[in-house]
Amino acid sequence: MMNFFGKKKKEVNTVVSSTSASKPSDAQTTIVKLRESIANQDKREIHIQNKIDGMIVEAKAKMGKGDKKGALYAMKRKKLYEQEQAKIQNVRFTLETQVINLESAQQNAQTYSALKQGNTAMQGIRKDVGIEQVDDVMDEIKEEMEMAQEINDAISQPVDPLMADEDELLEELNMLETADLEAELLKPPPTSMSNMAMPTVPDSKLPALAKKEEDDLRALEAELAGL
Repeated sequence: MMNFFGKKKKEVNTVVSSTSASKPSDAQTTIVKLRESIANQDKREIHIQNKIDGMIVEAKAKMGKGDKKGALYAMKRKKLYEQEQAKIQNVRFTLETQVINLESAQQNAQTYSALKQGNTAMQGIRKDVGIEQVDDVMDEIKEEMEMAQEINDAISQPVDPLMADEDELLEELNMLETADLEAELLKPPPTSMSNMAMPTVPDSKLPALAKKEEDDLRALEAELAGL
């Protein structure tokens, strides 16, 4: 029985040593193997617990038959199984600790790799887009904007073929106005009043005056008739 326990313990140590010898690149494979070892330890612990329960039953049976020596031997075997069970629990705890540490290390490695890739990408971007390149691009943009403004100004200018002769035309217009004014001042004044246009006098009397004279005439006739 001691050889059986010792063989199992050696198997566990082999698993642990192989885990320590694993490369960081095989972390996921190592984690799988460690979990398999933990599962095997759980099965063995259940087996040992069944043995312990069996030894208790055997010890009670022998005590019931008065076989104290047999009962004592069963209790010793129970004690050995309990010691082996404690070893299994310690090994399982060690394996679980390794799994946690490996998972954390793997996560850290992935994080480091991502950070390194990000830093490399940033360096590449900064190499392609340096401060001098940015200044050059901004200068080119300003030049293009100024050129576009000049083009807009040129396009928006009015197209008048006589614009160059505008001053000459204004001078000619002033001369015409001056000539008209001088001609007006040089006209001779009217010689008599007969040449002036007078309003015409109507030949017939106004309607209102004719009616008033007719009424006065009738009133006079009526007055004479009364005499």
